[in-house]
Amino acid sequence: MSGAGSSNKNSAGALDAKSNVAAAAPFDSAVLADWMHGQGFLERPALTVKPLTGGQSNPTFLLTSGAQQFVLRKKPPGVLMPSAHAVDREYRVMQALQGSDVPVPKLYAYSEDLNIVGTPFYLMEFLNGRVIVDQSLPGFTPTERGAIYTDMNRVMAALHKVDVNAVGLETFGRAGNYFGRQIARWSRQYQESRSEDISALESLIEWLPANIPEGDQTTIVHGDYRLDNLVLHPTEPRAIGLLDWELATLGHPMADFAYHCMSWHIPASLWRGIGGLDLKALGIPSEADYIKQYGAATGFEGIEHWDFYIAYNLFRIAAILQGIARRAQDGTAAAADAIETGSKAKPLAEIGWKYAQRYEASLKR
Repeated sequence: MSGAGSSNKNSAGALDAKSNVAAAAPFDSAVLADWMHGQGFLERPALTVKPLTGGQSNPTFLLTSGAQQFVLRKKPPGVLMPSAHAVDREYRVMQALQGSDVPVPKLYAYSEDLNIVGTPFYLMEFLNGRVIVDQSLPGFTPTERGAIYTDMNRVMAALHKVDVNAVGLETFGRAGNYFGRQIARWSRQYQESRSEDISALESLIEWLPANIPEGDQTTIVHGDYRLDNLVLHPTEPRAIGLLDWELATLGHPMADFAYHCMSWHIPASLWRGIGGLDLKALGIPSEADYIKQYGAATGFEGIEHWDFYIAYNLFRIAAILQGIARRAQDGTAAAADAIETGSKAKPLAEIGWKYAQRYEASLKR
């Protein structure tokens, strides 16, 4: 879903130019080309297929035919956990957001025909832009960094302001008790995919359900909103596409926004964090200022429970990474760095448990 420059990504990560094309596609590209040509997408029935790597879930490929380019995203093969790898849901939510203030790629087709690429898949536009993994934005000026963070905030606020009924997503998830349901879901995933015992994660599994704040809101939530799931304009500090909608559903906007804000709490030396960096010198807003900007755009509040939201999200990401670690052990993870990524589950859970303890202490004051 993106291209240009040295940081190419389409829904799953950076394009690996050194990949072996013949080994890259676990399906017959000629069958896919014939199908796309028959559907009127290709001018001629011929395709070059390259993997787009970096994501840990659904295999994603760049399709090229002459001057035409597409992205294919498919379910992985094999036995999968229930509700996981839901490419149909990704397609549905992006289709619903076409023409909204939330930038999404153009979609072409969704198919469950297993005779084409072996698993359900969809086709979408290849976005020509930049995808940046390092959230400290090396190589940018302080002004550019500030503008990029402002636009990230804008896109998240725009998503949470979408009228669910107006875009036909009222049945995309259940309203209410989002935290309770999610805590139960990710607790089950940890238990089912456990590759090591993580005491902090187990403490959070016990603590979180008993400390869910009162009150509820329901919006569309992305579920994995972060800088490297955005495609930036090739030269301007603005987003032209939001990717990786696999975890999207209806849920509490504070869960979604706090997940995005975990970066401020994760040390830069650990994993995808900006914790400990000189944000003022970099031109990156403080978390407090970032929260104010979001609140002004949405009218949402909830800062009094912020430590709970951060603890919950660190628990959630730790459970997700534990699942990646298990898939790496089983040999079914999509990305080559799955073992290293999965190893982050324990330290992130430990940070989450510290925030849970801080939240509990604040309630007693």
